[in-house]
Amino acid sequence: MQNQCIRINQIKLPVQHDQKALEDKIRKLLNLRKDAVIKYQIVKKSIDARNKPDIRFVYSVDIESEGLSISKKVFGQTVSLIQKQNYHYEITGKTKLAHAPVIVGMGPAGLFCGYYLARNGYHPIIIERGEDVDRRQETVNLFWETGKLNMESNVQFGEGGAGTFSDGKLNTQVKDKTGRNHEVLETFIKFGAKEEIRYINKPHIGTDMLKQIVKRMREEICRLGGTICFHTKMTDFCMEETGGNKRITGVWVNRTEKLETGFVKNRTEKIETNILVLAIGHSARDTFEVLRQREVVMSPKAFAVGLRMEHPQTMINRAMYGTDIHEVLEAADYKVTYQTSKRGIYSFCMCPGGYVVNASSEEGKLAVNGMSYSDRTGRNSNSAIVAAISPDDYGKGVLDGIKFQQKLEKLAFLEGNGTIPVQRFDDFCQNRRTEKFGKIYPAIKGKYCMGNLRNVLPKELSQELIEGIHGFARQIPDFDRGDALLSGVESRTSSPVRLERDEQFFSRGISGLYPCGEGAGYAGGITSAAMDGLRIFEAIIREYAPLERI
Repeated sequence: MQNQCIRINQIKLPVQHDQKALEDKIRKLLNLRKDAVIKYQIVKKSIDARNKPDIRFVYSVDIESEGLSISKKVFGQTVSLIQKQNYHYEITGKTKLAHAPVIVGMGPAGLFCGYYLARNGYHPIIIERGEDVDRRQETVNLFWETGKLNMESNVQFGEGGAGTFSDGKLNTQVKDKTGRNHEVLETFIKFGAKEEIRYINKPHIGTDMLKQIVKRMREEICRLGGTICFHTKMTDFCMEETGGNKRITGVWVNRTEKLETGFVKNRTEKIETNILVLAIGHSARDTFEVLRQREVVMSPKAFAVGLRMEHPQTMINRAMYGTDIHEVLEAADYKVTYQTSKRGIYSFCMCPGGYVVNASSEEGKLAVNGMSYSDRTGRNSNSAIVAAISPDDYGKGVLDGIKFQQKLEKLAFLEGNGTIPVQRFDDFCQNRRTEKFGKIYPAIKGKYCMGNLRNVLPKELSQELIEGIHGFARQIPDFDRGDALLSGVESRTSSPVRLERDEQFFSRGISGLYPCGEGAGYAGGITSAAMDGLRIFEAIIREYAPLERI
């Protein structure tokens, strides 16, 4: 659905300005009286730091034109009439459901798909192998403190998905004309996110706020008639074949519960359903194996691997702003890219004022990720510095990408003796174990030790990362300083497989089976995964009627 409004782009104001200054600038650009009443909405706010230290905020705003007399002369390069696209869906499905839809996984894809199904009377059942977010936090804290890993509930698995322990970034490069992106942001705001995520250039929530938001969404799903099953893992699914066509009839799960005696009880049961949404996340390696055995159509895909790199946040602030952080500016971020003769090297999931975290999910293997709180006040910045990897690097088998990841994670575990191996950049270049830190000390959640990450990565990949980091120093001064810290291995950047979908969004050849989100290969972050959850919700309501209408 569309509505018309006036958009003004490139409104530049000093960092120190108030709301009146913005409104005065809008009136001036529209050639309106100084006392004219205007209704506007900020749609984008970014920072222009090209002329350091003269930093400017740059706005784009939408103005309701109703009641305003606007001369045609004001329209031009920065002022235009636009049609705004609002998110809209329509339930047209006629197929009756005998059972509730089942969603596997409670990351952003599963959460948004489930929430919108619940809002519209489909009473979804969401099964999640991990714990609710409060117990999950306790379990993760215990792992960081002691190294005791729960393979079913950790940084990768549990309510909110892997993004729960991250910076909570909400920016996406997905070009979407349906309004899904805006709808995702509005939903986050509804459940407690700051309203500024609507318009800031690189919106983020922070791990602390994200935990509260997903909890409120879960409570609303339950209030609307949905069911959430924690400690419940999909082990298989059921199909029937008629006339050469397969369709979903149910899903087998293993439920785990802790008894008062302290013992753990496991029971296997079947949940009958004709709709199974696979929002399993990119780390559900055992589930990918089940899908391979059941001949679900999958293909290997490109992803990236590398290391986390830490710098002082003050250094990044000075590089980006020309001075240390201003009181009205957030901790600065960056994005850098470099092309070697063979592959791209780039920063990924940059966490201003954040922490490197132990993000392992398998015994004997170690992976890291980055995390920031909403205030981003940590002393270090960190970012994944990764190299693009394709099936040409790791093999053409469907699950060869997972095997490649596991090999690196095993080497990282061995190098750190079960803790995160950390190394100075100059030692990495010289292929020697770090013996002492320089001016930079690690900001890490989880135990760590000094090591040599050259023992973890393939030789060629290490050399390409070194080349890329030196190249980044031409964009950010001193990026390649010798005491900058590397830790590893960063292996869970995205899914190494894609679950193929047909035009109805079914898994190819299996009616009712909907691959969804990042684990299925259709997203690359919180927002794009949530948008894919909406996409699958829309596919379901086109095909099936709500349960309450039967």
